[in-house]
Amino acid sequence: MTGPTDYDSPWKEALELYFPEFLALCFPEVFAGVDWTRGYEFLDKELQKITRDAELGRRLADKLVKVWLGDGSETWLLVHIEVQGQVDTEFARRMYTYQYRIYDHYAREVVSLAVLGDETPAWRPTEFGFARWGCELCFRFPIVKLLDYRQNWAILEASPNPFAVVVMAHLKTQETAGAMEQRAAAKRELIRGLYARGYTRQKILQLLHFIDWLLALPVELEQALWYEIQQQEEVQRMPYVTSFERLAIQKGIVNRGREDVLDALETRFAAAPEPIEQRVNQIADEQLLKSLLRQAILVKSLEDFARFLDEALAESSVEVGAEA
Repeated sequence: MTGPTDYDSPWKEALELYFPEFLALCFPEVFAGVDWTRGYEFLDKELQKITRDAELGRRLADKLVKVWLGDGSETWLLVHIEVQGQVDTEFARRMYTYQYRIYDHYAREVVSLAVLGDETPAWRPTEFGFARWGCELCFRFPIVKLLDYRQNWAILEASPNPFAVVVMAHLKTQETAGAMEQRAAAKRELIRGLYARGYTRQKILQLLHFIDWLLALPVELEQALWYEIQQQEEVQRMPYVTSFERLAIQKGIVNRGREDVLDALETRFAAAPEPIEQRVNQIADEQLLKSLLRQAILVKSLEDFARFLDEALAESSVEVGAEA
């Protein structure tokens, strides 16, 4: 059986690969206001420094991006994106905390955007504020609720925007939790849909990586699915995914999993000791890396993480010395 789904790393990668497409699908007003001819710049390391001592809570991903206005004013500003995976009563306050910290650091306009990827329809935080004795603060931010796209599934299926596939994969992962046969069917349909969209081979491989990462299956179902996909490609004479590339997709997931564990430790504790870094970089088990990432986010100290790492490796059947 597969373990709990790791949404964090796939969302980070999807936002990096398809930032303009993300805005076009989820926040079209923002997309329309950006001068895309001048490019954009991710400022993730700066964001980590700015928010390092904040109470982060549990979220899927966050991004800080420098963009240029498309109104001819020669002005650049910052877009801050938070992808939240579960209900959090402190989420709106955290959005405000990040907003003013980013503004204080750069002295530039900050546009804060929230993507709510949870499964609670009524939870829709959009503002934070207070007022007393004539002093008032009101901070509002736009949100997109991924659950709402379930009612517009046909629109997602027909959309050429690759980020529509990202949203579909996220929703199907939630819908099929604990139902692996249904997940295999959903994964099959998503992959078939990639071929029908007329994407380039490179884009199909990128989206396959994302779908494969989220919709993890038990080994026997995974093997049956990929055999079916290979048969489909042979019939249609569309050999998009070679066996080598299939292995490369898995290797990419493992390598990114290692990086995420070490990044989380660096963010929380300033650095990951070399012995821990070496042991993490030897792990080739995807589910173990997901478990380590959760611990890296939640543990109180590096010593606690090291103990968990020792116990996990002792219990795991993974060959620690093997490289992915």
